[in-house]
Amino acid sequence: MTAERTGADDVDRTLALLWRARGGAAEPTRGRRPTLTIERIVAAAIAVADADGLAAASMHRVAKELGAGTMTLYTYVPGKAELVDLMVDDVLVERRLPGPGEPRPADWRAQVALYAERTREAYRTHSWLCEVSRVRPPLGPGQLAGQEYLLSIMDDLGLPPRQAVAAANGIGTYVDANAALGAENTRLERSTGQSTEAWWHQRSSFWENYFVVDAHPAMNRIWLGGGFDESAKGQGEAAFEFGLNRMLDGIQAQVG
Repeated sequence: MTAERTGADDVDRTLALLWRARGGAAEPTRGRRPTLTIERIVAAAIAVADADGLAAASMHRVAKELGAGTMTLYTYVPGKAELVDLMVDDVLVERRLPGPGEPRPADWRAQVALYAERTREAYRTHSWLCEVSRVRPPLGPGQLAGQEYLLSIMDDLGLPPRQAVAAANGIGTYVDANAALGAENTRLERSTGQSTEAWWHQRSSFWENYFVVDAHPAMNRIWLGGGFDESAKGQGEAAFEFGLNRMLDGIQAQVG
């Protein structure tokens, strides 16, 4: 019973931190006047993760960046897991998706494209996002703004509630998965100093020495037909656009 209560307390405190702009989380009040804020802590943690990866954004490292003691950070944020939740949601807020009553593209497909573009940009800018599971997301303003935006698009199309949820979740999952792949590619290029194109070029001997045409006839035909002429980056972009557009075609057919 005690463990369950402690868990609930931790969740409530994290939610209060996520929604601090509404007055849900107060800064420490005991002792001297606080020299830090939650905003400064989260911003410093994001800067560390952007530069050196998520693992580097430890409580000790963030405290050092702020010129504070590690234990001081714990008076603001319970621990690393909660700090990561705050980092993720702050990055999602950066997408600045149009809220209720705010201007947005007139065409619904353009509205989805805006969501995809800004989400992928968030992953490109903060490549450590690909290291964070989105299965149990932080229930903060950034997460809910994304869900509200996609649901509002599907609702305006006239989809029944369950189909609206399925369509919005399908789009969100597809965009997040592809954005994570792009972020992983960015992270690999930074950590290895080698571009993806250079990586493939380094393995060009594979096609001469190990590729068996008879075992891969479809691949060979498509290769000879120019199917792989684009760069790896170009193929990735084409795959993303193709998949998203076919998904939207299906939704359009459902409402049409």
